[in-house]
Amino acid sequence: MELLPIQQTLEENTQFLHHPDCESSLSMSVEFFNRIGYTPPWIGYYAQLNGNLVGSGAFKGKPKDGRVEIAYGILPHYQQQGICTELCRQLVILALKTDPAVKVTARTFLPDNPSTRILKKNGFVCSGTVWDDEDGTVWEWEYTQ
Repeated sequence: MELLPIQQTLEENTQFLHHPDCESSLSMSVEFFNRIGYTPPWIGYYAQLNGNLVGSGAFKGKPKDGRVEIAYGILPHYQQQGICTELCRQLVILALKTDPAVKVTARTFLPDNPSTRILKKNGFVCSGTVWDDEDGTVWEWEYTQ
């Protein structure tokens, strides 16, 4: 799997700009960068496998207080193939390669769901519920290995 960086502006993302699977997520990513800043490698990525875009993953900003949150998703026709588990793993590897001391976190909706299983497979442990301004009450997970 290869993580392809999403650039700071729409104009810089020529390979994704007219890709049907990137239309909504690309503009959302650029808008997000405009709000929080663009600090590689703490950005968004499209995931490519065997020459095909299969999903996307991101850091929800640069580390703050020694913590960084990840998010990820796979296109529907690539789900249930272990690809999202690998995407999550790649984000953890990138975070720890960049800053070995950073605590990698993620948030999921309650109750157990595919994302919670992906996090467990990748060595994350649920640390409890927290309030998320966008999603309400969610579980927070922390990478422990």
